[in-house]
Amino acid sequence: MSDESIFREVDEEVRAEQARKVWDKYGAYVMGLCIGVVVAVAGIKGWQAWQVYQNEKAGEEFVTAMALDRDGKTGEAERAFAEIAKGGPNGYAALARFQQAAALAKNGDNAGAVKAYDEIAASGKIDQALRDLAQIKSGLILVDSAPLAEVEKRMAGLNTEKGAWRHSAREIIALSAYRTGDLAKADKIFSDLIAEPTVPASVRQRAQILLGVISPQLPAKEKAAGTSSGTAQ
Repeated sequence: MSDESIFREVDEEVRAEQARKVWDKYGAYVMGLCIGVVVAVAGIKGWQAWQVYQNEKAGEEFVTAMALDRDGKTGEAERAFAEIAKGGPNGYAALARFQQAAALAKNGDNAGAVKAYDEIAASGKIDQALRDLAQIKSGLILVDSAPLAEVEKRMAGLNTEKGAWRHSAREIIALSAYRTGDLAKADKIFSDLIAEPTVPASVRQRAQILLGVISPQLPAKEKAAGTSSGTAQ
């Protein structure tokens, strides 16, 4: 046997002995780490499977609740949507809360519907655009009963130059003004909506129809005063 072979065998034995010492000292930690990784992966997979199950379950419950609403069973539908809103995944829960509020309104419980929309608007778990939409929905309900000042206050945060819902907010204010007898204000807002190029066609069409109803009721002097005051603003 050559000297080189002897040295190589000795070197391999030394490395093996070092490896045994390292394993004796740290083997338990390595095994623990491996087991921890396996458990973590299993936990993630289990969580993903549970989420899929929850989404599928919520989807089925949502379809059932929609069917109840479609069949005119609004009370049962409202309760079904309330259950999904309380315990369902975030996406379905948000949709269910909107449907629950709509079911309450359809069932004649406007106060309950407004409260439900207000809860959506105040929720930090829901996207801001949907929270703003909830304010629009509550504003539409309140047009028929609330004072103009309350409607304007509710719409103030949406009735801004760059607000995504600004046109709808202004339309709601105009409708409230018309209902409460402030024809000049309603006439001014509807006229502005018609004139503004960025207003959606559906909003513009409704404004034209309502302006046709309001204008004949408005004395020429009052109409001119409303127009000039709006220009000054």
